[in-house]
Amino acid sequence: MENIRYQIENELSLEEFVSILNRSTLGERRPLDDDDRLKAMLKHANLIVTARDGGLLVGIARSMSDFSFFTYLSDLAVDEAYQKKGIGKVLIRETKMAAPLAKLILLAAPKAIAYYPKIGMTRHDHCYLLEDLDRLT
Repeated sequence: MENIRYQIENELSLEEFVSILNRSTLGERRPLDDDDRLKAMLKHANLIVTARDGGLLVGIARSMSDFSFFTYLSDLAVDEAYQKKGIGKVLIRETKMAAPLAKLILLAAPKAIAYYPKIGMTRHDHCYLLEDLDRLT
């Protein structure tokens, strides 16, 4: 989309972050009722790429990267009114361009599993999760 402006904005406000999560399907899986946790998510991300239509935030790619070996893209959210217009793909491209040597890694949201192979990403079967420390034996 020609009117969409992409940029790195590592100082995004909590209000804009919550707003884009709410306007995308990603809000269903984020702690929207916990401001302290959301603030920490923003504070500790070191690569935030945004998509704006004028001043309106319509997309975000929030990542942690060492800019050399890995970039973990933890949040990819596009306003539902702007989906299916290529914004998510450009956010991923801009994230990768910010750390071109690093492998870009993400965990797909259930509704997005089919999306990533369509844009050229490769599925990786060697991912493990630990959410509850008590499960570590």
